[in-house]
Amino acid sequence: MFRFEGMNIWKKAIEITDQSFDIADKLTERNLFRFAEQLRGASLSITNNIAEDSGSQSKREFKQFLNFAKRSTYEVVNMLFIFYRRGYITSEVKEKMIIELENLSKMISGFMKSL
Repeated sequence: MFRFEGMNIWKKAIEITDQSFDIADKLTERNLFRFAEQLRGASLSITNNIAEDSGSQSKREFKQFLNFAKRSTYEVVNMLFIFYRRGYITSEVKEKMIIELENLSKMISGFMKSL
């Protein structure tokens, strides 16, 4: 088992990434390929940075990767606002995802403080 597999922040990020991919799949169906790929990339960045930081040898390096993951959560939130404004997602989808991303961001911040 890899270290990140037992981390609650990684588990939460995986759930959010799954949801983001569902939205991206719907964007792809509407031929909004660039938006779909951007969303997939940003949400993957969250989980990838959490996983990558779990292999860090120093707290400073660990925090750096966690910061990258946190910044990617903001990128996903921004895209959700734009997708909603353009009518690509519903208010319910946007609000649910934003709440989950806010919780993940808080989890990441708390974990960073604990290091």
